[in-house]
Amino acid sequence: MKLLKKLILVALSLLCFAAPLPAKKNSVILATTTSTQDSGLLDVLIPIFEKKSGYFVKTIAVGSGQALMMGRRGEADVLLVHSPEEEVKFMKAGYGISRRLVMHNDFVLVGPKADPAKIRGTKNITKAFKQIAERRTIFISRGDNSGTHSVEMLCWKKANISPSGQKWYQETGLGMGQTLGVADEKRAYTLTDRGTFLALKRNLSLEILLEGAEALANIYHVIELNPEKLPMINYSGGKAFADFIVSKEAQDVIRTFGVEKFGQPLFFPDADKKGGTKN
Repeated sequence: MKLLKKLILVALSLLCFAAPLPAKKNSVILATTTSTQDSGLLDVLIPIFEKKSGYFVKTIAVGSGQALMMGRRGEADVLLVHSPEEEVKFMKAGYGISRRLVMHNDFVLVGPKADPAKIRGTKNITKAFKQIAERRTIFISRGDNSGTHSVEMLCWKKANISPSGQKWYQETGLGMGQTLGVADEKRAYTLTDRGTFLALKRNLSLEILLEGAEALANIYHVIELNPEKLPMINYSGGKAFADFIVSKEAQDVIRTFGVEKFGQPLFFPDADKKGGTKN
């Protein structure tokens, strides 16, 4: 009996010594928009960050609204989003401690070559949306509370039109790339960020019919989350990524991304400009 007790004690002591020490959390969850994923930009930036930092990035590409909701629940460590009004609310609620400008491009209205709503060449987005509604031409909306969807809804509001429930207005609940695919299949109009459209253009018959409208600026910020409010997050990893994406190295990548393939950049770096909050 004594021998058995000794063997048990020895076994327990060995288990204690064998138990691994808590490992440093080396993965970073990035909640971002589908446009940064669908355009291919993250496929270039993330490997550089992982090599430099030693962190592994798990990317969750959703609409900006969903990304911000993930941030509120502590389900991400850092956010890269493009819904400025919602971002400001997020910061005021104390969920973020730093919001920094990263880059911009713009939204464009795309549609079939035949252009049944006759909007080609106009720079008046309100007029274009009114013509789409008046002629009841099919419009495909993301309908997913993303940054793109928010801008689209503002355009309908300015046009004094409530499209929900109309037969010609259809929501996908999908990301930008998939929504473009649906619009292409149905020969319909949709609002998209320029970067995603250019990245997928070779597989689409859609064309840019309206661009350059002042209301269609598309601005991206990186947000570091508040570890006091969200103690479960990997704050160090999230901060490391946020610092990286506004660094000169990352901004130089953003500056030239798409030029070789499309003849123009898909995004324009903004880290050296004002337009965020750093606490």
